[in-house]
Amino acid sequence: MRTGRWQPWLFVGPALIIIAFFLVYPTVMTIVRSFFGRGQELFGPNVQFVGLANWKYVFTSPTMLLALRNNAFWVVMFTFFTVTFGVLLAVLLDRVRYERIIKSIVFVPAAISYVGASIIWKFVYAYRAEGLPQIGLLNAIVVALGGKPVGWLIERPWINNICLIVVGIWIWTGFCMVIFSAAYKNIPRALLEAARIDGATEWQVFRKVTLPLLGPTIAVVATTMVVQVLKVFDIVFVMTNGAYGTEVIANRMYKEMFNFFNYGRASAIAVVLLFLIVPFMVSNLRRFTQQGVTR
Repeated sequence: MRTGRWQPWLFVGPALIIIAFFLVYPTVMTIVRSFFGRGQELFGPNVQFVGLANWKYVFTSPTMLLALRNNAFWVVMFTFFTVTFGVLLAVLLDRVRYERIIKSIVFVPAAISYVGASIIWKFVYAYRAEGLPQIGLLNAIVVALGGKPVGWLIERPWINNICLIVVGIWIWTGFCMVIFSAAYKNIPRALLEAARIDGATEWQVFRKVTLPLLGPTIAVVATTMVVQVLKVFDIVFVMTNGAYGTEVIANRMYKEMFNFFNYGRASAIAVVLLFLIVPFMVSNLRRFTQQGVTR
């Protein structure tokens, strides 16, 4: 009996130890570190306990308030457009003759790294003063149409942030499309045909039949997109490094740690980012559990 009682722990134990060492321990130490000042060593002689000073900086500093605002803007815009475009492409391309080829083309950006995609789009947004040859694709088109070149990445407060969000949407739309396409193909065609036979238009079929049946998938994908965008870093770091009002939470955390060597502030920012992400992750896990029970 004793052997049987301990036997499961022999299998689960190594995994729990790994999780504790690589996840639980760093999380706890990061939280503890957020109450101390500068210095890499937590218990070093030059590290001072600063209490809630780092947390006060996170929620009162103009720089951090800007980063929080930008992250909120990213969450709304990025999530809405990736999910919307993903659903529309999945439904519209389902009847296209060359469906697989077109979907493969749309999915290609998802296979590109954030850094690679950021460099590509940095050339697209490249800006030179009026009168000089424009090497950026977007400004070359603007000038060819008789307009003046625009500094897309330096026009604050919203144009440059929207330009950065476009890069994220370009990368993740293909991923969303693939998930929605799989869910859409699992919808019984009899339901769609029955709605059409009853006189429903294609828009009514989409709004009253397709969307409700895709609801659980939309919720999961939207939550996943929120988690992804809350920790956005690479695009901002490569294209603007947070300049011109484009700062985000993860990029600020990087600067505090590796540029200013303020590990206490960086830890506080990391914990805030963790607290923002955890509810969405828990929501996804609960949804997966409920779906498993239902099945």
